[in-house]
Amino acid sequence: MRYAPEDEAHAIRQLLEDNNIEYFETHAGFWGISVPALWAKREDQFDRARELIDEYQVQRAEHFRNEFKMSKQRGETKTIWDSFLEDPIRFVMYIGMIVLVLYFSLRFFLSF
Repeated sequence: MRYAPEDEAHAIRQLLEDNNIEYFETHAGFWGISVPALWAKREDQFDRARELIDEYQVQRAEHFRNEFKMSKQRGETKTIWDSFLEDPIRFVMYIGMIVLVLYFSLRFFLSF
């Protein structure tokens, strides 16, 4: 659950509850070093919970792929050119900073 968005985490919790799978949740803790996860309370429910979660994630991925395709067909996706047109000065500054960081990172390896 570490990188799961809140809507996905909520949907998975609801999925487990709807299928009467008993679980408990652990959080990352104050320092963020613990394992945030959902754990099946009963070992005999683990396989069913894993199947449900896997099916949900496949459906969610397919949904977002279709949504992206539709937005791309409607011309709503943002391209690099759109970013440049929105704020060309910021775009050029970012590219300049990237080139500068690459230069200082690689200059020792490329000098003979």
